[in-house]
Amino acid sequence: MKLGFVGLGNMGLPMAKNLLAAGHEVAVWNRTPARAEPLVRQGARLAASPADAAKGAEVVFSMLADDRAAEAVALGPTGIIEGLAKGAVHVSSSTISVALSQKLTDAHANAGQGYVSSPVFGRPEAAETKQLWVLAAGAKADVDRCKPALEALGRGLTVLGEQASMANVAKLSGNFLIAAMLETLSEAFAFTRKSGIEPKQFMELFQNVFARSPIFERYAQAIADEKYSPAGFAMRLGLKDVGLVLEAARAAEVPMPLASLVRDQYLGGVAQGHGDLDWSALGGLVAERAGLPWKH
Repeated sequence: MKLGFVGLGNMGLPMAKNLLAAGHEVAVWNRTPARAEPLVRQGARLAASPADAAKGAEVVFSMLADDRAAEAVALGPTGIIEGLAKGAVHVSSSTISVALSQKLTDAHANAGQGYVSSPVFGRPEAAETKQLWVLAAGAKADVDRCKPALEALGRGLTVLGEQASMANVAKLSGNFLIAAMLETLSEAFAFTRKSGIEPKQFMELFQNVFARSPIFERYAQAIADEKYSPAGFAMRLGLKDVGLVLEAARAAEVPMPLASLVRDQYLGGVAQGHGDLDWSALGGLVAERAGLPWKH
């Protein structure tokens, strides 16, 4: 397929690389052009703008950090919507708000273009090794058209329905599950540590009794080792995502008191200058409140 890819951060760069490796023709754009150099050496075309990356593409992907960046890249004066042909599809892999997903759906529909929301589960190393789990929602014809590219990004694909924002609801719900898990792990490790149990001892118990999920075990290990840097997913992004969960829950009139608690935990961490640590550094914040030292 002829593709575009906009946003070559920690996630976008390996995702674009996997699309190239799958044999697709890819035009790439990033705010810092130097990030595209490895892809250009592998045969990608360096685009001058998001609109240029979308020009002539059947499908253009975007992977940005937050709503502000995603909206600017899609709807700005040299944005994706300006360059994308009628009938072509924008696939947004960014973790964005439900409201922005609907806004992008409407904007592309008005331009005669398709829009598929396709956030992913997995950290940069999962993107690198094609182990992401990919979500997709949007008009069936658009999702079907994008499937070869979506399947080149990960180990599995879940199609959620024809309303694009369904994928955003599912992604935010999944990230809330991880954030709530991190709070629980953090409290358990702080409690056992202050009671005289070595983290490695409790980690061994955890692995033998509780660990069934690689995600759960990976984050438990990070808290046990106090290894919060480099960040696979930064605390400030965790704050953003839990905030988006609460925003959507408020609109749907769904009370989520634990989500409010976790949001405040992350807000405190960011306010203390820890926003660039991994979001599992919640373990350090809880340890600090318990009067324990932590590495940061």
